[in-house]
Amino acid sequence: MKTLSLALIVSPVVLCAAVLAPAHAQSDVYVCMNGDGTREYKNTGETKGCKRVDMQGISMIPSPYKKPVVQTASFSRPAGPAASPASPGDFPKIDSGTQKARDTDRMQILTEEMKVEERKLAALKQDYNNGEPERRGDERNFAKYQDRVASMKDDVSRTEKNIEALKREIGNLK
Repeated sequence: MKTLSLALIVSPVVLCAAVLAPAHAQSDVYVCMNGDGTREYKNTGETKGCKRVDMQGISMIPSPYKKPVVQTASFSRPAGPAASPASPGDFPKIDSGTQKARDTDRMQILTEEMKVEERKLAALKQDYNNGEPERRGDERNFAKYQDRVASMKDDVSRTEKNIEALKREIGNLK
């Protein structure tokens, strides 16, 4: 059993080594079938049942050098005006009237989403009752009640974060 698993691990390693070896080490590679049906890669085909593997020469072309991009963990906006990347000449242009209409539509959608989230937050806070919501009849076990309270607290927190994000988006449009 150990030789079988070792042969399964070693044979791909030997194949990779044979394929990736430098030019002076490139010689014939043979795949041989053992008596138990496992494959074994060898550099000689003296054993019965070995077949030569035709391996094309590997040509390696180096990629052009690119300066690595360093990313920072800063989430603040840069101090100066951001340089916009140049767009191709055939890139479609949008006239200012169309863009203003789109911005107005976006502002309206964000405002409606904000109202919906604020109504949702008010309902969640009412149900949450400052961390002490009413117990339901199916919550005989106190752990179930605590799980529901924790879930409600998470919902309130998530909705507050959604409202903050919507306010930021609306602020960016102004």
